Amino acid sequence: MGKKTDHIAPHIVNFINEQHIFFVGTAAEQGRINVSPKGMDSFRVINENKIIWLNLTGSGNETAAHLLRNNRMTIMFCAFEGKPLILRLYGHAEIFHPRDAEFNTYISHFPKPVGARQIIEMKVDLVQTSCGFGVPFMDYNSERSMLDDWAEQKGPEGIAQYWLDKNSESIDGFETKINIE
Repeated sequence: MGKKTDHIAPHIVNFINEQHIFFVGTAAEQGRINVSPKGMDSFRVINENKIIWLNLTGSGNETAAHLLRNNRMTIMFCAFEGKPLILRLYGHAEIFHPRDAEFNTYISHFPKPVGARQIIEMKVDLVQTSCGFGVPFMDYNSERSMLDDWAEQKGPEGIAQYWLDKNSESIDGFETKINIE
């Protein structure tokens, strides 16, 4: 059944690479807990204890706000096809914006980063697997193009304004520091 380890083993990397969706969980010391679904070829394993994911522009920016207050993060993958498995990666994360050198180093890991808002780097200190017997089978059809289409239509200036209007603070009023130059 469930197993724990302190690193991302090669068979876990293979499992991650086969998944089309993952979930990110964060929480500040108070306020709401956030769980966000992510996809769109935005996740990379850098080494056995480090991952990065490209955080695209969205309607909220809860993850960034939470990580600035409490840098703990959990990432979960579920097998919706094939052999059942749930994978959780636990660790501590840091946010990099387009203005940061680390962002510009990591961005080359991802295809066409339209609407790229941040890159999150997580140092993984616990990897946990569990059975996933209760997770349903679901068929993957394709990625949605709506987010890329929206970002292309907005353009860089429109996205910057959207960040200012919609992504500057969390639903609990916590700063995200997205617009600090």
